[in-house]
Amino acid sequence: MILTTIGRRTGLRRDIEIWFTRRGTRYYVVAETGEDAQWVRNLRADPRVLWRVGTQRHSGRARILDTKPDDAMRPAVRARSVAKYGWGDGLIVELRPGRAAPAVC
Repeated sequence: MILTTIGRRTGLRRDIEIWFTRRGTRYYVVAETGEDAQWVRNLRADPRVLWRVGTQRHSGRARILDTKPDDAMRPAVRARSVAKYGWGDGLIVELRPGRAAPAVC
């Protein structure tokens, strides 16, 4: 997947290539370095994102899944990532499709 965030200081598009899993219409990515990842810091400042998987383009909002035990999605997403890639440790981010595309994109 190519994930596009908006730079928190520059306001410019920032693209990264990242592994993902999917459940229904939502996509999930894992920040191996957690809050230290620049793209996570960008999402904290502006959760609007674009992403592309193959020829499919999506826009929407990102939500960092809580580390609280009440966020039931975390174990399921981690298990999907482990099954697909052999790892799943890190901060999990959910991408929800919608009409919230960044203006610069």
